[in-house]
Amino acid sequence: MGNRWWSVLWLWLLPVQGRANASSDSEPAQPTRSWSSLVRLEAATLALLPRLNSDEAEGFVQLEPTLILDGGPELGLNLGAPVRLRGRGGADGAGRVRREDWDSLSDWGQLVRGFKLGSDETPVGVWFGALEDYSLLSAHLVRRYSNRTNPDYHPAGGFLTGTVGPLYTEAFASDVLGARLMGAEVALDVGRVLFGGIGPPGRYTIAVSAVHDWGRAGGHAPSVTLAHLDGTAVVFRQPGLEAHLLAGWGGRPHVGGAWGAVLGVGADAVAPAWDLSVRLEARRQHGGFRQGFFGPDYELARFQAVGSDGVPLASSRFPDGYSLQAEARVGWDAVGYRGLQRHLTASLSVEAFSWGRLDADGRVAVQFLERSLELAVKGLCVGLGQPDARYLGAVDARWRIAAGKLYAVVTGGTLLFPEEDGTLSPGAFASVGLGVDNAR
Repeated sequence: MGNRWWSVLWLWLLPVQGRANASSDSEPAQPTRSWSSLVRLEAATLALLPRLNSDEAEGFVQLEPTLILDGGPELGLNLGAPVRLRGRGGADGAGRVRREDWDSLSDWGQLVRGFKLGSDETPVGVWFGALEDYSLLSAHLVRRYSNRTNPDYHPAGGFLTGTVGPLYTEAFASDVLGARLMGAEVALDVGRVLFGGIGPPGRYTIAVSAVHDWGRAGGHAPSVTLAHLDGTAVVFRQPGLEAHLLAGWGGRPHVGGAWGAVLGVGADAVAPAWDLSVRLEARRQHGGFRQGFFGPDYELARFQAVGSDGVPLASSRFPDGYSLQAEARVGWDAVGYRGLQRHLTASLSVEAFSWGRLDADGRVAVQFLERSLELAVKGLCVGLGQPDARYLGAVDARWRIAAGKLYAVVTGGTLLFPEEDGTLSPGAFASVGLGVDNAR
């Protein structure tokens, strides 16, 4: 379960990856409890291209200060947020600072990019910050979720992990300053209960999870509740390789006939230079329930789901049927480095439905030129083959120059802006700038 913290912290430390130098190629970095820090200032031009009810693109000067304090694997703090100063465009009376970035209490959560205390290896662990590609344990309710898909909503999420005897618990909130998405999952190590300390831990587990969205922050939307029961059995285990079988059943409380079932297999492999995780599931959906309901598209679908009816996801009648879902994650480093900096990190999730719909979500980050150049790309496709299919994508390039003291940044991508009537307006963004820090 430690990979959960690793994947979230990868997002937190991604902008710091340029600090690795040639010495890291000869000897892998070792965890340390000594304090280290990073101070950064990034300045860029930012253009938000036209959206509905807008006659021209909005132009901004974006200043982004960052302060990182790292106390080792179990303690750290990352503070900072982009401040967008209007250069041109906008409605009459628009302020100097982009109002949509700071017009709610939840938006102030973006000042905390990351705070970690403890880990999966400690009895209790806490994390606050942006949630990107977040999954709740078994991932049958919350899977690859992002709380920043809405470009005008910038909450700080958080999750808490705890272990007591054979029980492992994780609870999360997508917005710690607003009444929004919250949930928890409790997993019982059945093998430990039945056989005591004999055999490896986590061989057989049963878990129950529940998630509720109050819909009262980041724009009002219908509330919804889901619950799920899961069982997992490890059927093969040897050093560096593990395979497991899983099964589960879920539903929507107080909604008759809304249920779903899942059967699947998974495997995790770890080697000195790489790690790989794969998962394949066969799913059954009925009465409007589906696995992965709170997914990468949820912060937009909660206003308007993909399809011809144009209603929020909580009110949408998801067709009855079957689906096949596959997911793979891979990390690789040429020098066998086991930390957060990798020459390659990639993940891809694809779900094909029996009634003709396809969803896909993927991201990849690659480092070149002794880690001085990094390119990251991510894309999301929801409802391919259906009316009003949804596509989002973004690219980010960072290149260390001037002996690593400066770096150039180029970003761009597509956006969807929720409007007051619940519709989604397409837009885009593009940015180019420079940054300076004490990473090297």
